[in-house]
Amino acid sequence: MTEAAAVPSDGQSTSWWAGIKPYFEKAPLAALFLGISSGFPYAMIGATLTTRLKQDGIDKSTITAFTLVFLAYNFKWLWAWIIDGVQLPLLGRLGQRVSWMLVTGVLVMAAVANLAIVDPAADGIAAVVTAAILLGVAGASFDIVIDAYRIEALEPRQLGVGSGMSQYGWRIGSAGAGALALVVAARQGWEAAYLACAMLALPAMVTALLYGEPARHRAAKSKPGMANTIEAIWKPFVEFFKRQGAWLVLLFILLHKIGDTLANLTFRLLFDDLKFTNDEIALWDVGVGFWAYLVGIFIGGVLYSKLGLKRSVMISLILMAVSNFSFALLAASGHSNIGMAGAIGFENTASGIGGVCVVAYFSALCDLRFTAAQYAMISAAASIVGRFLTGTTAGALIDAFGYVNFYLLTTVAALPGILLFWIMMRSGLVDASIGTAGTETDKG
Repeated sequence: MTEAAAVPSDGQSTSWWAGIKPYFEKAPLAALFLGISSGFPYAMIGATLTTRLKQDGIDKSTITAFTLVFLAYNFKWLWAWIIDGVQLPLLGRLGQRVSWMLVTGVLVMAAVANLAIVDPAADGIAAVVTAAILLGVAGASFDIVIDAYRIEALEPRQLGVGSGMSQYGWRIGSAGAGALALVVAARQGWEAAYLACAMLALPAMVTALLYGEPARHRAAKSKPGMANTIEAIWKPFVEFFKRQGAWLVLLFILLHKIGDTLANLTFRLLFDDLKFTNDEIALWDVGVGFWAYLVGIFIGGVLYSKLGLKRSVMISLILMAVSNFSFALLAASGHSNIGMAGAIGFENTASGIGGVCVVAYFSALCDLRFTAAQYAMISAAASIVGRFLTGTTAGALIDAFGYVNFYLLTTVAALPGILLFWIMMRSGLVDASIGTAGTETDKG
């Protein structure tokens, strides 16, 4: 096995072109197309289904309940081991990742088509719920394969730019699916709109066929029969928690995004109470925010390449905490277009940087024998605490303390993650926690 540095050494001096050039390499470009297919099922369940149900006259409480379908993405780790441990008959000769990419891609397309033909008025809301759940499970399964493929296709030095390209793709896929559905639905109806969007599964499937099995994929040694199944379930978790400082790393994963999640899911409440008009929100939050996020993704990839994993992650954690403070300033200043533009621009840029650097670190934590199962566990743990706290406490905290103090509280809530990562850096646990995905090249 050939070992390589998990990331460029901290302080490594490179030209700006050297920071940009990796975006045009084969594996990061593949990550872009994988991201497009990853983003569209999320849009089909979220904004697109919400609009469709609203236009069909379904009440708001029923529509908002459909957000529970997204729990499939939080619990995908329960079946992710199948993607690592079960070889498909016939298709399996194409490779473990390629074969599962094709199967889950077809399942997503079938689930979208099924949701297309369900009529809320004629078939009832229960049929729509069932169709949405099937799409949620299929989309989450597709995500498992896409994440594993991305991590195994990228070299350790490419994890930063690859994560950035994947997020670019996710934005293109989710926004493109939402826009395509609305345009087609206005002319041909919702059934045709969903069928058109189903084609967005093809970029990942075609990429897998053209790129082939990722060179860094490592098949775990298995036992015959039922013993293989049992081992495939528990071994990914055992391997992770046997590492030095694994429980502290898990604590960081659980806590690092609490403040950011609490803040992000309440911005629209703040804007409404500050009396911003829909046009102002569309201009600053949607318009400026979208482009600022894309800029942040690019900056994050360059920082990761130039500064290395540890410093780029620490910088991104600090920036995300400060971005929460910027909304406390906006809340204190009141209705201010300049203040809103500054807060939204800074927050989205910081989120883009953090998304690249932190996702690259989480990708590097995986063992190449269990990429699908371990990344599913990590990505689920990274969001579940923040979402739970937001859903159960955010509104009450705003009512009790007001917006200024609430956003100051979210800034403080980000500090434990920063402190934990600093401790991990100082103690060497960041390096010790890295899996083979962050060290092993395709020549391994």
